Amino acid sequence: MSTTKPHPDELDYSAVTWEKSPFSGGNDNCVELGVIGDLIALRDSKRPEQTPHLYTRGEIAALIAGAKAGAFDHLG
Repeated sequence: MSTTKPHPDELDYSAVTWEKSPFSGGNDNCVELGVIGDLIALRDSKRPEQTPHLYTRGEIAALIAGAKAGAFDHLG
């Protein structure tokens, strides 16, 4: 698994299947995640035309683990 990330503008996102949390309420008030190669792309559901941010699977795993452990509860 590569940890070197290309510049986000260099990738073609047209084949990415975007997913968002079922907790978003269906009102485009959420972020969306999609797999692109061995990376995870993250974008604002309200601005899908903007270039997504790219993260490694390890970075996303750490974020999810932190969220599950309550590390970000003070932000909501």
